[in-house]
This record gives sequence, C-alpha cells and structure tokens, in this order.
Amino acid sequence: MTRPVLIAPSILSADFARLGGEVRAIDAAGADWIHFDVMDGHFVPNISIGPGVLKAIRPHTTKPIDVHLMISPVDAYLDAFAEAGADHMTVHPEAGPHIHRTVQRIAGLGCKAGVVLNPGTPAKMLDYLIDDVDLVLVMSVNPGFGGQSFITSQLRKIEAIRRMIDKTGRDIWLQVDGGIDFATAPQAIAAGADVLVAGTATFRGGPGAYADNIARIRGPVAPAGGTAAA
Repeated sequence: MTRPVLIAPSILSADFARLGGEVRAIDAAGADWIHFDVMDGHFVPNISIGPGVLKAIRPHTTKPIDVHLMISPVDAYLDAFAEAGADHMTVHPEAGPHIHRTVQRIAGLGCKAGVVLNPGTPAKMLDYLIDDVDLVLVMSVNPGFGGQSFITSQLRKIEAIRRMIDKTGRDIWLQVDGGIDFATAPQAIAAGADVLVAGTATFRGGPGAYADNIARIRGPVAPAGGTAAA
C-alpha cells in the first residue's frame, strides 16, 4: 500500500521548559503525529513523563498523540493514558504477561493499538497479533535514551514485517523509532516504513528549523505536511 510517509517527532528531545510551545511549533512545522515516550526506570534504564504531562500538552495540538509505553507492568496504566488524551498506545510484548489481552484493552479504550518490537525481539512475535493491531513499531535502537545510532540489522526486520502486513491486506502502520535522521530515514522508508519517529533530528536548531528538518526527514517520498491518521 503506497501512502505518504508520516513524521512523528518525539518530544523526548524537546525543550521541556517550554513543552507546550514546542508541541505547537512541531505541529505548525508539519508533524503528522506527536510521539510521547513513557519510561519507568524499570523496563528501560531511564525515567521520562507520565499521563499528567500528556494531559497538559493535549490542548496544544489536534494531531494524534502516539504514546509509546516503555513501562512494566503496563496494563495498570492504560486507562490513565487514554483518559489523558492518547490517540495511539504501543506496548512491548515483554511488558506484561498477556500481550493479546493488552492490545484488546487498548482498542476497548478507543485508542489505536500497537505492538513494539525491540532490536532483539523477532518479527515472528507478531504471528498471532497482526490481525488485532493498528500499528507495529520497530525499535532501531535499544529503548531508553534518545540520540542513539541506528541499528542496521533492523532493516531486515522492517522488510519482513512489511511483507507480513501486506499479506494481511489490512491498513496497519509500520513505524520505526531510533536513530532516524536525514541519512537513515530513506533506508527505513525503502525497507517499508511509513511512519518515522525522529527526536534529535527534528528538534535540532530550534523552532525556526523544525519545518525544514521534518521535510528533510520525510524526503521526496511525499510532500511535507502529509495527511495525518488518527
């Protein structure tokens, strides 16, 4: 399925002293989704932000807020993030005892449901989940910190998942997160990604540079400001 490549800037790289303004700036600059990274210092070796911050930024954009939950156990927090304004929630199979039940719960809360695969998690993990998800997120770095280098072995995984998605005939987004910049974005797109999460590359240079950064990450595959999907 050919469609515009969407850009989801990760606010983990934003200026947290002026977060509402940063969200408005990337929205105006052509971001399609707002990527919201949640870390608990347990599932990943870092602590970031929670539902209170999500609720605070929700009025600053009408774009879909794409919540990546790097927390364990994850199920107890799904309702709070849905209530705070999440449009999508992606979860790791390793973060709870019953990933299928977790995906069902996210959908039941009215959010798009996604599964995240770490660099060491095989594409085969999706065999009995692919019919129940709206998006798949491939981590091209080990989760926990921004600014890491792209792990090139994940390109083969992206290709494998692209084939899996196409075989279903369903409208499933294939998202890639980690080390996405002007050089690696075309590689991820060529492998089959249609949503790119970019933190450092988006927020480099301050608000005046965001539109150009987003356009360069998106590349010539689609014009900047492609249609967002809720």
